[in-house]
Amino acid sequence: MDKPAQNADGSTDIYFGPESPGAGKNWLRTLPDKGFFVIFRLYGPTKAFFDKDWKPGDIEKVK
Repeated sequence: MDKPAQNADGSTDIYFGPESPGAGKNWLRTLPDKGFFVIFRLYGPTKAFFDKDWKPGDIEKVK
């Protein structure tokens, strides 16, 4: 996902799960009935990351 779809406000939603949330959504498939963990890796973060002016939001359950 080199260029994930962004929301109108510039934020990005990424869905994790065994079933697609719908066409055009940023979705990463997981195995049904299996646990998973998320690692967030940034390539070329900007100054805001290092200054701690920006941080990723928490993962939120949708369903």
